[in-house]
Amino acid sequence: MAGVSTRPVRVLVVDDDALVRAGLTMMLDGAPGIAVVGEASDGDQVPAALDAHAPDVVLMDVRMPRVDGITATRRLRARPRPPEVIVLTTFDTDENILHALRAGASGFLLKDTPPVRIAEAVRQVAAGEPILSPRITRRLMDRVAVQAGAFAQARTTLAVLSPRERDVVVAIGQGHGNAEIGAELDMTLATVKSHVSHILTKLDLDNRTQIALLAHDAGLV
Repeated sequence: MAGVSTRPVRVLVVDDDALVRAGLTMMLDGAPGIAVVGEASDGDQVPAALDAHAPDVVLMDVRMPRVDGITATRRLRARPRPPEVIVLTTFDTDENILHALRAGASGFLLKDTPPVRIAEAVRQVAAGEPILSPRITRRLMDRVAVQAGAFAQARTTLAVLSPRERDVVVAIGQGHGNAEIGAELDMTLATVKSHVSHILTKLDLDNRTQIALLAHDAGLV
C-alpha cells in the first residue's frame, strides 16, 4: 500500500549483562518487523550509540554501574526527536516504575516477560502506544498514596486543557488506545491524535504514559 513504511523497527539494547544483551538481541532479531541495530553496556554509552545507530526504540536496563537507566532515559528524552524507551528490568518497585515513566519512558516491562510480549511491546511503542506489564498496571491503578501536593499540582496543570482534551486525558488514564478513545468519545482517529498532540504540547509532556500518570495524580481515574 502506498505511503506505508515496511522498514523494520530499529532497536538498541542497553544492559550491563552481556548474556542478557545477547539473549534479547537473538530473540528480537528473529521477530518479524524488528531489527536490533546496536548494543550498549552502560547508560553512559547511550548518546554515542544513538548517534551511531538511530534506533526507533531503546530497551533500557535500570541498574547499571556508571549511569543508571533512569538517568540515561531522562537524558535521551531531552534530545531532539528522541527514540521511545522501554525500561526492562528485574526490579519492579513502585519507585523504579514511577521514576522511569516520569523520566519519559514509554513502557516498563519485567525481564521475565515472555519473548513474544517483549517483541509486541517494541512494535507498540514504536507506533506511539505506551506499554506496561499487566501486574505493573494493576499496581499503579491501585496506588492511592501520592506525594504531598501532587494532587493539587496535577489539577492545576490540567486546568489549561479544554473540556474535550480533559475527556481524552481521562481515557488515556484508563488505558484506552486511540481507536477506543475515538469510539468512546465519538471522534475520528485523526481528531484523537490531534487532541493527544495538543495535550502533550500544552502540558510539556513527552508521551502518553506521562499523561496517564498525571490523570492518576489528579484523581481523574
